[in-house]
Amino acid sequence: MKFFIDTANLAEIREAHELGVLDGVTTNPSLMAKEGIQGKNNILAHYVAICDIVDGDVSAEVIATDYAGMIREGEELAELHPNIVVKIPMIREGIRAIKYFADRDIRTNCTLVFSAGQALLAAKAGASYVSPFIGRLDDASTDGLLLIEQIVDIYQNYAFDTEVLAASIRHTMHLVKCAELGADVVTCPLNVITGLLKHPLTDIGLEKFLADYKKVNG
Repeated sequence: MKFFIDTANLAEIREAHELGVLDGVTTNPSLMAKEGIQGKNNILAHYVAICDIVDGDVSAEVIATDYAGMIREGEELAELHPNIVVKIPMIREGIRAIKYFADRDIRTNCTLVFSAGQALLAAKAGASYVSPFIGRLDDASTDGLLLIEQIVDIYQNYAFDTEVLAASIRHTMHLVKCAELGADVVTCPLNVITGLLKHPLTDIGLEKFLADYKKVNG
């Protein structure tokens, strides 16, 4: 499983990279705004700055919702850096755009996926990644993890190359369950990844080891 961090914060990306388990980054307009990144040129430069830190894929989202606009923005984003993956919304014109990019070997991430049918369309169109938002489904009293299971099963049935990128990960159990279900990637805040480090028995064991060492060695 690949770990992506869902942020536009360069300090968090560096911290995740230094941890040694970071495989990529996902961003969106909301995350850019959260970091105070405004204006087209500043946003494009920020994507390049992220790519300079991360060795893996970096999802950069188009703002346009019309076909021509998505093509124009997506081609511009793809030219920024080889690691850029163009993030396209799950809408009718988005599926058309994904097919366009797939035919030109430009990688895409189909975002805002909330059903197995949508994921099937994205894979048929040639998306590199599909991003089901499991946390938002949970918020709507729907089992987000069940969707991951459905998509993984469908993709395995037909040997689609599209990778399942579980998004809207809220906590460590989301991450672990996605690993159990066979998701190819999870994208989440840094604190969810570092949360995997924590276990009270680890803390207790380490404390005992250090206490025993001190008894013997002073």
